Amino acid sequence: MLSMSKISQCEMTMCSYNMDRKCHTIAITVGDGACAACDTFTNVARKGGDADVLGGVGACRRDVCRHNTGLECTAGSVSIGMHSGHADCKTFAAR
Repeated sequence: MLSMSKISQCEMTMCSYNMDRKCHTIAITVGDGACAACDTFTNVARKGGDADVLGGVGACRRDVCRHNTGLECTAGSVSIGMHSGHADCKTFAAR
């Protein structure tokens, strides 16, 4: 049985789901662009999410990542950080 990979840390403190460098949305989506960008990143004045929830990776569209099986993340945990001006999955590793 597949379990959701948790986000161990998020450096994107300006994200509305970030509280104390942790992601507090139920799940993020990692996109399929040139980078493994966090498509859920949101920078609005209002905070969102739930402080009791530790975010996970709900979907990963980067099928070229070695942690990707059937568009699901299989890494034990992931880290999100800044890359080229946007939020990126720092756990991404090419096959």
